[in-house]
Amino acid sequence: MRSVSVFGATGSVGESTYDLLIREGGPEVYRTVALTGGRNVARLAEMAVALRAEIAVTAFDDCLEPLRDALAGTGIAVAAGTQAVHDAADRPADWVMSAIVGAAGLVPGMRALRHGGKLALANKESLVTAGQVLMATAAANEATVLPVDSEHSAIFQALVGEDISAVERIILTASGGALRDWPLERLAGATMAEALAHPNWSMGARITIDSASMFNKALEVIETREFFGVDPNQIEVIIHPESIIHSMVGFRDGAVMAHLGAPDMRHPIGYALHWPHRQKLPVARLDLAALGGLTFRAPDEARFPALRLAREVMEVRGLAGAAFNAAKEVALDHFIAGGLGFMQMAAVVEATLNRVSSDCSLGNAALTLEDVLQMDHLARIKAAEAVNLVKGS
Repeated sequence: MRSVSVFGATGSVGESTYDLLIREGGPEVYRTVALTGGRNVARLAEMAVALRAEIAVTAFDDCLEPLRDALAGTGIAVAAGTQAVHDAADRPADWVMSAIVGAAGLVPGMRALRHGGKLALANKESLVTAGQVLMATAAANEATVLPVDSEHSAIFQALVGEDISAVERIILTASGGALRDWPLERLAGATMAEALAHPNWSMGARITIDSASMFNKALEVIETREFFGVDPNQIEVIIHPESIIHSMVGFRDGAVMAHLGAPDMRHPIGYALHWPHRQKLPVARLDLAALGGLTFRAPDEARFPALRLAREVMEVRGLAGAAFNAAKEVALDHFIAGGLGFMQMAAVVEATLNRVSSDCSLGNAALTLEDVLQMDHLARIKAAEAVNLVKGS
């Protein structure tokens, strides 16, 4: 019986992971070691009971008693707080889903790698902030990192049996998000509700807004460079409104391998769960005749300045990814709270990168996890200052 843990179980990726585990037999097939979640303790408890988890952990200290009450008499251990989430990752499991959103997912993923199992990585921030450290940790512990982002899973699958040196380019597709057809002059006034109206994917609020601003794609560009080790100039982004092609790989002989599928996160999750084998998954099958056609267009960096910033980050590497992500998270927090305009988020990130780089060298080649965490802390302070600067301009 394979042992599994799911970090970020009550989020959208966690829910899809839970769905697959239950469909495949739940506790009759998998031994669930740990489930972690946020404030939705009722749902976390429900999942823990259904999967007979050994421990359920909420990231919030004030949610401990409600979680304990919900699991009273089940024999399932409970814990709360950031440190408890980290400690849960110290429990060995054969397969770990890393689906906590944001930089908060970095430490649990790093700790899970120490056991030498498989890390299904949906937390793109881990690679953006600490890609070199994470991949080195995986190699040192003979662990396997499997990409769960639909784009990176598509690239990973397209490269099966291929030599990475034969790759000429990697093409990331982007839906363009909820505001992709808005006139440029309207974007500054976009509200959170409007940014959340994604036409294709059902995702959490933060990633849906990041999709509209293309910060999500900017993170994925950096993630591609860190995971696959290609040159930044080999990475392209194209808007593909139908979200049917999840990514493409172009080879030096001119061939292009494209991964197609319905927009359903259970495919990349299921692929990672069963890798290196393929199993039947409960996802829709494509009807190409009904689909009729696929469309593409180049992204406009005036609309999506996050893409330009991502390329600047890749040139610097080192701690630049940690600063970029921290600033993005702070800017997003202020947009959600109503304190920043939609287009001001990119301005905050750019100002933060400039402020941090003037104080220290971002291109440090010898990184440790502690370096990354310190930069994350510093960049959040600088980003808060940048928010006031941008709002006052």
